[in-house]
Amino acid sequence: MVTVKRELVKNVTSEEAVHHNKVSIIGAGSVGMACAVSILLKGLSDELAFVDVDEGKLNGETMDLQHGRPFIRMPTIVPSKDYLVTANSTLVIVTAGARQEKGETRLNLVQRNVTIFKPMISNIIQYSPRCKLIVVSNPVDILTYVAWKLSEFPKNCVIGSAVTGGWILGEHEDSSVPVWSGVNVAGVPLKDLNSDTGTDKDPERWENVHKGVIASAYEIIKAKGYTS
Repeated sequence: MVTVKRELVKNVTSEEAVHHNKVSIIGAGSVGMACAVSILLKGLSDELAFVDVDEGKLNGETMDLQHGRPFIRMPTIVPSKDYLVTANSTLVIVTAGARQEKGETRLNLVQRNVTIFKPMISNIIQYSPRCKLIVVSNPVDILTYVAWKLSEFPKNCVIGSAVTGGWILGEHEDSSVPVWSGVNVAGVPLKDLNSDTGTDKDPERWENVHKGVIASAYEIIKAKGYTS
């Protein structure tokens, strides 16, 4: 029998199932939840697991996501402090870690986050030995390497993801090196427009853009207390 409630509360997107595609997110902070929303909107998983030390926050975030059920195909969502819920994941996204404090360089975060990563990666590979890893925690380049070494996964199974303008080599911030030859504007190489880009002879002082990239994390931390 068709009821008013059934007619009103129904999905408006396809209900086609995605089989055996489980994604786990470690860390239920702002970055972790942004990843979750993106996965839900694109319908990339039929099961979504969350792990975080704050069980109350986990439950609250889960309830919040489930309120979107009428508008998207909602997978099974399982929150827990126990890594057992991540078992047999296809993909594990690592967003957990210590936050960068005011005046602290990202390199100073390394030791604290390595301490956090050791048991975390161990638990992940225990329950999902064939998963792919995406590392978002900072400093992302170093922690991606740490995750790769700790997991002993093939190098193409551990990926680091960060927001970076242009091509940046080296450490993710202070000692980074901009590759000016790879910078383009609407497909036009910047070097074609200004051959002195990034050099001491550059009249437009493009190196200030790189300095702004380096300083941006500290400005955000000063303003809001942490970066997302």
